[in-house]
Amino acid sequence: MKRAVEGLKINADYALIDGNRLPALDIPAECIVKGDAKSESIACASILAKVSRDRYMLEMAEKYPQYRFEKHKGYGTKLHYEMLDEFGPSEIHRQTFLRTWYNKNEQ
Repeated sequence: MKRAVEGLKINADYALIDGNRLPALDIPAECIVKGDAKSESIACASILAKVSRDRYMLEMAEKYPQYRFEKHKGYGTKLHYEMLDEFGPSEIHRQTFLRTWYNKNEQ
């Protein structure tokens, strides 16, 4: 979130954060739990982020076809975990996502 705010081309005056963790920002900010259901701005940002992520995952599907990102877009589906079991993690897998996979494999 901090990188997103700092990477804006236009300086923001205020940040609405979906969730309950307020990053250290140089601008005033507010956390809103379940913000996408309570704030039109957060809901719109959420849609834009999902569309952007899905497009990115289609690009990554071309680079890493074995993971079938075009099917699951990186979400924790049965297919995604099956591909991780078969091929292991790629360099683009987020560590926070992999924790779930590692925990599943430890059981």
